[in-house]
Amino acid sequence: MDNIFIVDDSTDHIRIDKYLNELLPDQSRSYIQKLLKDGHILVNNSIIKPNYKVKADDRIQIDIPEPIEANIEAENIPLDIIYEDNDVLIVNKPKEMVVHPAPGNYSGTLVNALMYHCKDSLSNINGVLRPGIVHRIDKNTTGCLIVCKNDQSHNFIADQLSEHSINRIYVGIVCGVLKDDEGTIDAPIGRNKRDRKLMSVNEDGKRAITHYKVLKRFRDYSLVQFKLETGRTHQIRVHMAHINHPLLGDDQYGRQKCKFNLTGQCLHAKTIGFIHPSTKEYVEFEVDEPEYFKHLLDILEE
Repeated sequence: MDNIFIVDDSTDHIRIDKYLNELLPDQSRSYIQKLLKDGHILVNNSIIKPNYKVKADDRIQIDIPEPIEANIEAENIPLDIIYEDNDVLIVNKPKEMVVHPAPGNYSGTLVNALMYHCKDSLSNINGVLRPGIVHRIDKNTTGCLIVCKNDQSHNFIADQLSEHSINRIYVGIVCGVLKDDEGTIDAPIGRNKRDRKLMSVNEDGKRAITHYKVLKRFRDYSLVQFKLETGRTHQIRVHMAHINHPLLGDDQYGRQKCKFNLTGQCLHAKTIGFIHPSTKEYVEFEVDEPEYFKHLLDILEE
């Protein structure tokens, strides 16, 4: 679907993503930035950078791709649904479940389960492999995840994620005893230059901010609450490893062999709060730590 706009004098020198966001209220700013990145937006028949500022008489042509039907099989996999309405679904993701399909792993994911449960009621903005998925958590991280059931809701939630206004609180067990009761880690995260599958703190990365608070100390470990101000890939895991307190069980960023029988990092997305797409009121959901997490805390107490 093509849209063509001519810039007038009153909107001269406005960033193009902001300009288009005002003209296309049904599309999120993050989606517009994706269209710019993928070359679906032309200015005077040329591809431009996302930070381009429009000029009077610019001719902007937008090609919004038609949705592609997902060739993913719906699977009858049980879901722990915390909340559901016509716009969003909050699911408690279990450990060892991948959020969306990827090459070599097209079954057993949260998306396969959602397609069975929701049928055709899932947003399609994030592409054919990620229907309904507006954000994700790692395979071995448990807890709250928002799923969007239509494009309007997806755009509304995506804008909140982009503005860092969604309240996301995690709890985790880290190696070592943290000295300070609370603190903030403000360190940029980008691709690890030696291993592109991993992330690391490096000067070429994007700004990442994690606030932490110690809930309890054990002899060799600490129970910690994390509040995300940004949402970079593996953010909590990378930041805690960076300050030499990696998450217990983290087999990618941890520096010591875990003496407990764990599968991946001990991290749980406990709370998520956001402005609801339809009611425009703040809603918040919380889910208890999984049984393995509680059992581990009992062991550490002893």
